[in-house]
Amino acid sequence: MATLKENIDLTNLPSHIAVIMDGNGRWAKQKGAARIFGHRNAIGAVKDITEACAEIGIKYLTLYAFSTENWGRPKDEVDGLMELLVNTLQKELKTLLKNNVRLMTIGGIDHLPLACQRNLMEAKEATKTNQGLTLLLALNYSGRWEIAKAAMQMAEAVESGKLKLSSIDEVSFSSYLDTAGIPDPELVIRTSGEMRISNFLLWQMAYSEFYFTKTLWPDFGKENLYEAICDYQKRERRFGKVLIPTA
Repeated sequence: MATLKENIDLTNLPSHIAVIMDGNGRWAKQKGAARIFGHRNAIGAVKDITEACAEIGIKYLTLYAFSTENWGRPKDEVDGLMELLVNTLQKELKTLLKNNVRLMTIGGIDHLPLACQRNLMEAKEATKTNQGLTLLLALNYSGRWEIAKAAMQMAEAVESGKLKLSSIDEVSFSSYLDTAGIPDPELVIRTSGEMRISNFLLWQMAYSEFYFTKTLWPDFGKENLYEAICDYQKRERRFGKVLIPTA
């Protein structure tokens, strides 16, 4: 019997997969531990999914790591998350280089602690010429914030005469987003059983396919990813059109 990985059609892969990594806190609660314990164990899932995407030829992987709303969580949890981010970047940089992974970020990085900013800049600089998978970390990110920021920058460009009002369209607007130059995600995965998009890539998800699973993020592994991709490949993507038989 063929494995899930063997069932994947490598000629019909989504070029960009985005993941809302949810369920760390509930996973920790099930273990009788603090929420940060779940976040620490979630690193294994991040490594597995990044590796799996690189192995099968996915071009872009975006992980929703920290939203602007997450600042409202208890201070000890936020501090723990920031420390975890710094430590993980330091430990995994060699692995990113070895696997030809380019690291990028979207979101208000300048509002993160200085140690996080420094490690992110170092990792992005060190991997910028890598030609394999592009891993985007959404940090201090909000879809509405991104759209509002893009609108403000376009308004400033029009006001200064650098942009004509008549030239504003979907393509030009997209060029002001944090994801400029990156294809929209064809497949969006959310773990933990929740069925909402939580202010993530609101513009970019216009025609994304969604895959929801009850699996909590720390338990989400390669087989779960392969299952999501196989499910995606069974779908007929019409983009609002009706497919007319040619025969």
